[in-house]
Amino acid sequence: MSLNVVSSKKHKGFGAGSIDLSDVACVIIDDGVAYIDVGAMHAKSKVERGIKFTTNKEDTPNGRQCWIVWVAVDRKEEGSYYAGATACEMLIDTEARRGWKILADHVNKLDYSIKRRYILGELGDVEKAALQKLLVDHNQEWWDRSPDELKQALSV
Repeated sequence: MSLNVVSSKKHKGFGAGSIDLSDVACVIIDDGVAYIDVGAMHAKSKVERGIKFTTNKEDTPNGRQCWIVWVAVDRKEEGSYYAGATACEMLIDTEARRGWKILADHVNKLDYSIKRRYILGELGDVEKAALQKLLVDHNQEWWDRSPDELKQALSV
C-alpha cells in the first residue's frame, strides 16, 4: 500500500525514531525521465554508481543535470497521499566518472520532505512534467488526495 523503497518493514537502525525513512521514496530524474531508484537513499542510484563526487562544480564541466527527488508518503483518513517532495541537483559526467553534488543539501532536502514540505522550484518544466507523470502513474488516488501546493509546484 505504501510507496516504500527502503524495505517492507519500519526502518530500524542508528537514529531510528528520530527520522523515519520507511515512507520516503527516492526518485531520479535524468534526461527528462523520472523513475524510482532505491539505491539513491545510500548514494548508490543507477546514475551515482561508479562516480567520484566533488563539491566543486568546475570539476564536472561536461556533467549532465540530474535530480534526486525525495517523496514522502503519509496517510490521512481518506487514504495515502504525497505529503512532501524536495528536489536536489547533481551533475553527472558518466564518461569521465565524475560528478558534483552537495551532500548537505541532499540531507537537508530529505529532512524537509519528511517534514512535509514541497521544494521543487529549481526543477525545469520537463522535470516537473516527468515527476508529475511518475506520481500520477504510480497511484492516481494518492495524487488526487495530495495538497494543491504539490499540484501547483508541478504545474507547467
